[in-house]
Amino acid sequence: MTARAIADGLITHTDTVSTATPYLLDVPGDARRALARGWLWLGMAALIGSGIYSLLLVISRTPGVNRWLPVADFFRVALVVHVDLSVLVWFIALAGMLWSLNSRPVARMWAWSALALGGIGTLLMALAPFVSAGTPIMANYIPVLDSTAFLGGLAIFGCGTALLVAHGLYAAPKLGIGFDGSGALRFGLNASLISTAVALGAFAASLWLTPRGLDGKAYYEIAFWGGGHALQFAWTLLMLVGWLWLASAIGARVPLSPRVALLLLALALASVFVTPYAYLAHDVASVEHRDLHTWAMRLGGGVSIVPIGLAVLYGLATRSRSTDPAHGPLRAALIASMALFAAGGLIGVFISGSNVKIPAHYHGCIVGVTLALMGLVYLLLPQLGYRAPVGRLANWQPTLYGIGQLMHIVGLVWSGGYGVQRKVAGAEQVLRSTSEIAGMGLMGLGGLIAIIGGLLFVVVVWKALRWVGAAERR
Repeated sequence: MTARAIADGLITHTDTVSTATPYLLDVPGDARRALARGWLWLGMAALIGSGIYSLLLVISRTPGVNRWLPVADFFRVALVVHVDLSVLVWFIALAGMLWSLNSRPVARMWAWSALALGGIGTLLMALAPFVSAGTPIMANYIPVLDSTAFLGGLAIFGCGTALLVAHGLYAAPKLGIGFDGSGALRFGLNASLISTAVALGAFAASLWLTPRGLDGKAYYEIAFWGGGHALQFAWTLLMLVGWLWLASAIGARVPLSPRVALLLLALALASVFVTPYAYLAHDVASVEHRDLHTWAMRLGGGVSIVPIGLAVLYGLATRSRSTDPAHGPLRAALIASMALFAAGGLIGVFISGSNVKIPAHYHGCIVGVTLALMGLVYLLLPQLGYRAPVGRLANWQPTLYGIGQLMHIVGLVWSGGYGVQRKVAGAEQVLRSTSEIAGMGLMGLGGLIAIIGGLLFVVVVWKALRWVGAAERR
């Protein structure tokens, strides 16, 4: 095969690209759109709640300011609720929005029941610190408060997620053999559904197999380890779908044919199937079981992320300058997402020991996914019947949020180089030098800027949501 033939397989013909953007999905106008709106509202409610807790969280770790709070206990409680709302609930809600748009119009009662359970569970988790006292347990992936209200809310939310995934798999569209860019995106969304289903199975298996006699920290660490790792494949697939979709929406020519894109998305999915093998091959409490999940995540990520990321970057670099004001927020969200995810991945290469480099890596990758989802919200708002986000506020929000988060993780990496421990605050941080204090101060400043950026996202979206409400009243 000649180099020309290979290039033709990877790069869509120029004449075709000039008249069409290949990686786009149509939004249905029936009840599926109303369902997608519901999941969007749940995601926005989760972000508002996490923003309130993150403000208190950052204050509790900022040198000098943190003396105003009962630091240690309050920090951990705030961290638990902040993480679960801003990661678990936000990601599942936005996934629910995308899966609803990608589904066939069947079994609607399942779909609405899933949303109702998700909303009830989220409300209980958010209010739990004020309803019943509970010990914060800083387990990886899903930290918890050891209280009836919080654990009950988490269980209800989990049931809603299981019903959402079951409906998504049942209602998934059939792709067939021949497909275009939209088919590749649908495959990516279906793949994220499968990854989430595997994660739910892993959670169920861990909860069944984990010894009950362990203390809280050890129990939940084991119980959430396998499923938590499997969920990262789902988040990554959603992000990759977002990158391709956003790039095409702003007129970028992504040099990947739909078949190559599908192959890369399939590779991103493949490693998740190490998860059931880990449960069959090793005891859930063994080091081998734990390491196998970590190995699978490291292997599966870069294989697809790097080529898709480079293709999207090429498309952005060679695209014609757009004068459409609606493209500004989409472009900013896409660039910020790719930059933060790359920073998080790079930091992960240099992690050694248990210090704040670990949350720096995690923050970078998670924020990369968050920004991609923010961009998709901006893209889909007018297609869901709301106003398109335009103007300076919408254009600058992703950049401000991204800069704040970048400062946040740079501060964490800086402090991690001095051995500052993770998941502690105030005096427990044991900041011995000016450099350590400066690093954590940069972290705090970046966190505050990121909070402002996150609040601006809520403001921009809220204005769009209110506009349709006012239009309907008229």
